[in-house]
Amino acid sequence: MAELRSILDEAAREGLITAEAGERLVPFLAARGVVVDARSAGPLEPAWSDTETPRFVRGFHDVLITIGILIALAGLWGLASLYAVLPAILVLAEILVKRQRLALPAVVLTLAVFAWTFRMMLSIYPSNADLWLTGDGIDRFIVAFPVIMGLFYLRYRVPLALALSIFSGLALVLALVFRLLQWASGDDAFILNHPTLVSVILFACAVGLFVAALGFDLSDRLRRTTRSDVAFWLHLVAAPALLYSIRILLSLDGGWLDIMDANSFKTPVVVVIVVLLMLIGLIIDRRAFVTSGLLTLGLAIYGIFRQGSATVDTYIFGTLIIVGVIVLVIGTGWMPLRRIVLRALPSGLVERLPPG
Repeated sequence: MAELRSILDEAAREGLITAEAGERLVPFLAARGVVVDARSAGPLEPAWSDTETPRFVRGFHDVLITIGILIALAGLWGLASLYAVLPAILVLAEILVKRQRLALPAVVLTLAVFAWTFRMMLSIYPSNADLWLTGDGIDRFIVAFPVIMGLFYLRYRVPLALALSIFSGLALVLALVFRLLQWASGDDAFILNHPTLVSVILFACAVGLFVAALGFDLSDRLRRTTRSDVAFWLHLVAAPALLYSIRILLSLDGGWLDIMDANSFKTPVVVVIVVLLMLIGLIIDRRAFVTSGLLTLGLAIYGIFRQGSATVDTYIFGTLIIVGVIVLVIGTGWMPLRRIVLRALPSGLVERLPPG
């Protein structure tokens, strides 16, 4: 059962009571025999948990409502005009997010707005080779996303909306940089003709996204506010962005999946990169850095197996066993492993990280 202090803190965050009122309630309830917090955290400060707990689902009620949203929007999307879908999403958001503050429906409705924006921009700028390969006009395609998602966040304060606004804003900056390079070089196919420079720019953007996510994380090291939720969503994109931007750098002389080549020097390199990302995940206590690298780790291990003379079944099932064991070891030993890593770091840095 949730600690009463945590419940009061949650009520203060939701605006149901003020922080001062919650603090006054603590001694009032304690004097009447109510156990406020067995671990004696500070006023209105829930004891820190060693688990990432983004507030997606608060009960099966949220799940049931979300199923209804998905079914209703799917039907409306199929029968009505594209212009009729957005008002329906906003009406649902006013009721379920603004008034009832349901967590999972808020996430689904945010994704619905993002999907609607994508579909709307496709109707304005139809998909073509120039848009996706040369980048010609992709800045105009992206420009609506940070604006619409930013407005949605200002109205409904959904952390995912802010994360999508930041992510799409960075994508817009990236598109404008490519447009500027195209104009400066006079080469309309700049993206195709300069893969090395493009890959470096993509890596720089991935680092920038990670820094933004880390900024939200470090500003809420105990993860008591919605800033930690914003950081969670940004990390969920930043981790694979870092991984695959590095893979692009490693694949300039080959294919995207050349880590599966038994003779490729990149196979051990990719394993090292994934391990480093997992180490970063341990340091900042974000499991997104572990999960994002599992597919690439599996491909790399598969490539190592292929160097032998085993059968295809051995490649596949051997890879599954190794990746599964890695997940189980990291999952069950997350906190002991993290404490070992934190002890090796400077104390000044550890004090800025989530407790271990």
